[in-house]
Amino acid sequence: MSNTQHSLYTYAYTPPPKPVPVERRGERPQVVTWVVLGLLGLYALAPLLVFATNSLKSAREIDSNPLGLPQSWNWSNFAYAWQQAEMGGALLNSVLIALATAVGVAIIATAAAYAMTRLGLPGEGGWILWLLVASSLPIQLFLVPLVSWWSFLGLYNQPFGLVVIYWAVFSPFATLLVRSFLLGLPKEYEEAARIDGAGELRVFSRVVLPMIQPAVLTAALVSGLQAYNEFMLAVTFIQDSDFRPVALSLYSFQQGFTTDWSMVSAAGLIMALPVVILFLTMQRTFIDGYVSRGVAV
Repeated sequence: MSNTQHSLYTYAYTPPPKPVPVERRGERPQVVTWVVLGLLGLYALAPLLVFATNSLKSAREIDSNPLGLPQSWNWSNFAYAWQQAEMGGALLNSVLIALATAVGVAIIATAAAYAMTRLGLPGEGGWILWLLVASSLPIQLFLVPLVSWWSFLGLYNQPFGLVVIYWAVFSPFATLLVRSFLLGLPKEYEEAARIDGAGELRVFSRVVLPMIQPAVLTAALVSGLQAYNEFMLAVTFIQDSDFRPVALSLYSFQQGFTTDWSMVSAAGLIMALPVVILFLTMQRTFIDGYVSRGVAV
């Protein structure tokens, strides 16, 4: 067999190439993703639905049917809870405390993060370790000395004294969040401003601060929401009913060893309503602040 015949023979019996299966990318992962997201959504919404339905029941109906729909929709529970717990004044107190906390934490965290990343603060690793340790320690460790010190300083039973504690508790995490933004910020803008004769304060306020605005707003929003919902420090350091935040209003429906859970549920929904409105209004800023840089140490 000549070489030409061998080539033709080989060519004639060469098996056709196997069809490459077309990989349908994304079909199965999408189904799995939607199933997982649906389960997570149900897991997140189920307690809220139970909470909402219980706010429309009577106390006796909650005892007999805590998970079902109400037999009669008692919309008057919200008006009764508002009057019984005096939630108007309590909501105003909580809003003021949350605003003061958010503004203070934003100032402290921004200044601290700028000093750690731009001013050559000695021992930066030690400061970061201190922030991590301060964020991880439970506040219960400091309650007894805090009550003693605040009573001595005249800050006990004062909203400003409670705000000062919130500044100390919420500032470490906010500082780490703002610092992570500053680490990813190019220094050329600041160097150009210094060449033009700008001082350090002007560089910080006119150049750096506008560029890290999403991180600062996120830190302020998170700390304000935490102060709005906080209970243990508020019940420990605020005794006067005129200064009582809304989180303590839920105590108004406890009599002895019994609790009216229908009123607690109605008051809880009233308490959550401003937070939901705030989140829907600023959700873009909140999400951008968290996903843009994360928290770097």
